[in-house]
Amino acid sequence: MEAHWNGAVIARSDAIEMLEGNAYFPADSLLMEHFQPSSHRTVCSWKGEAHYFNVVVNGEV
Repeated sequence: MEAHWNGAVIARSDAIEMLEGNAYFPADSLLMEHFQPSSHRTVCSWKGEAHYFNVVVNGEV
């Protein structure tokens, strides 16, 4: 499966996890040239701490 944004492939994997209708890509399947770390964090009691990234393609966030 591939994830696309703004005309670019931003993730690619055959090992995605489906949970409640959402596709989760393994961290190593992300094309990191399109991701910039964000300071935003959240915590879920059953998923743990989430770290967020901004997706940037062709200068657009």
